[in-house]
Amino acid sequence: MTDGDPVVPQGARPYQGTNAGVATRVAAAAIDVVLVALGLLAGYGGYVGLRLLLDPRGYRLPDPSLAGGMTAFFVVLVLYLSVLWGTTGRTYGDHVMGITVVGGHGSRLGPIRAFVRAVLYAVFPLGLLWCAISVRRHSLQDVVLRTQVVYAWLPHPVESHAPDIEGWAKES
Repeated sequence: MTDGDPVVPQGARPYQGTNAGVATRVAAAAIDVVLVALGLLAGYGGYVGLRLLLDPRGYRLPDPSLAGGMTAFFVVLVLYLSVLWGTTGRTYGDHVMGITVVGGHGSRLGPIRAFVRAVLYAVFPLGLLWCAISVRRHSLQDVVLRTQVVYAWLPHPVESHAPDIEGWAKES
């Protein structure tokens, strides 16, 4: 490694630009779910604290509903995923696991495609497990939207693997 190279283990470099497997994707998803849940808890704590500050004598602890909590989680998760996939191609969990979501030929997802992928991901998370049996490691969301999740430790992960990605576009 030269001084200008990012710190990437030599053994991991051959996987740059190849499709990520189910274990990596599930780990990234778990990190993202925990972050969204913690964000919602922090938001709820802020809301409760603000209500207490505004009316300390008449304060009563709010009684959140399960349906409201699930709806808030779904909305925040979809916004989190769609904004990050549409702008950087990766969520924080993806960044930690060294993966990026790309469209055909390695392009970034547009905002609409990122939003639809996020909705499909949130509505049917078990579709992620399809990549465990898919020869090309594609989730059901990848198949429907013609996306893929590639290992991307180095900048521009796909440019050096254009034939692999073009193969996906032709064969699927």
